[in-house]
Amino acid sequence: VKELKRLPIIQKVIGKEITQIEASEILSLCDRQVRRIVKRVRGEGEKGIIHKSRERFSNRTKPAKTKQKILGLCKTRYKGFNPTFASEKLFEIDEIIIHPETLRLWFIEEGIEYKKRKGRKHRAWRERKHHYGEMIQVDGSHHRWFEDRGPECVLMAYIDDATNTVYARFYDYEGKVPAMDSFKRYIHRYGIPHSIYIDRHATYKPTRRQTIEEELNNEEPLSEVGRCLMELGIEVIYAQSPQAKGRVERLFNTFQDRLIKEMRLRDIKTIKNGNKFLRYYLPIHNRRFSIKPIEKGDFHRKLPEDMDLDSIFCIKTERGLGNDFTVAHNHKLYQVLDYTTSRRVIVEERLDGKMFISYKGRKLAYKQILERPVKKEAKKERLLWNKKQYVLPKDHPYRKFSFRRCPQRYTYEQKEKVGQKEKGLLLTVT
Repeated sequence: VKELKRLPIIQKVIGKEITQIEASEILSLCDRQVRRIVKRVRGEGEKGIIHKSRERFSNRTKPAKTKQKILGLCKTRYKGFNPTFASEKLFEIDEIIIHPETLRLWFIEEGIEYKKRKGRKHRAWRERKHHYGEMIQVDGSHHRWFEDRGPECVLMAYIDDATNTVYARFYDYEGKVPAMDSFKRYIHRYGIPHSIYIDRHATYKPTRRQTIEEELNNEEPLSEVGRCLMELGIEVIYAQSPQAKGRVERLFNTFQDRLIKEMRLRDIKTIKNGNKFLRYYLPIHNRRFSIKPIEKGDFHRKLPEDMDLDSIFCIKTERGLGNDFTVAHNHKLYQVLDYTTSRRVIVEERLDGKMFISYKGRKLAYKQILERPVKKEAKKERLLWNKKQYVLPKDHPYRKFSFRRCPQRYTYEQKEKVGQKEKGLLLTVT
């Protein structure tokens, strides 16, 4: 009532009698509502103006038992879940409907901690690509994805820049074989993308210098993964900073919050079971977080029927072919059975463990040499003139000869006479 009296419109009519219609115009109410208020004021006094719902619980208020049950689950089973994710899991698993904002207020009231979004630095925004498959961002994340239940591993993730469609798979480490295997699986599922946005990890961009041939041809050095992408006709774009490929980096933040807790609820401990779970989880994630592209059309190219991905996604090494048609590779020796005039061949190590030797795309038959032939030593022929060397006896006069007995003042002739005398060759006549 005191607040109403302070209004300038009310102050103008204080002490004056007005009709209910005039009061309805001043209060912006209908005349029927004004008559109800007048009736309550006549019966209850000034308290009749107060709304009857004040200090009463809402009809949508959760019972105290339900509130305690929800908070108990959030402190134990869903510990560390943010309000939005916790409300989803409460509905999916426990069939309890609770709004995320209500849960957030309860978290503040109870002092329950959860992961909050950090403040971001201002950076120039890059427009999304317009077509699906026009650019794919790729990266690997080293993290304890299975927490204390399993080993630390790497999640290789692919996210489309236009639609946020995600593909991912767990591996033991980030290197040539995991990158090739994940690229191969992605192509089999979606097709060959137009371009790929990756960082400058040694797996994708080598750190070695250009060879003389590369300098003459004006070519950049390629890693094994880069060579595979070049053979497929995929444009490779190297990021200058982690923030440049922000979509895949933010994806890891989401996975480290949601995916880890999803696997915790299912007690997943190994990489094998984690990859099986991703087949179920990724379609659900894509249905919720993917968006429509700006323009229609898919830039993924279908895999040609005559293209063998196994021969592309492999480790190729150039080796020399000996005159005896042998090739040395990884401390092993192989015998090439097919005839070829080349002195250099390509050794292909496939992802499934198989090995091929080829020349200009033609596979050569070979076999491993398990034991090297032992060279026969030539017999030393004993020559007739090679007689046993004669050794002088210890008491021979020659062994007693020494230049130390010849003073430096002797002439050459005197030294020769002294030497002959010591050998018993010079006779002294008296």
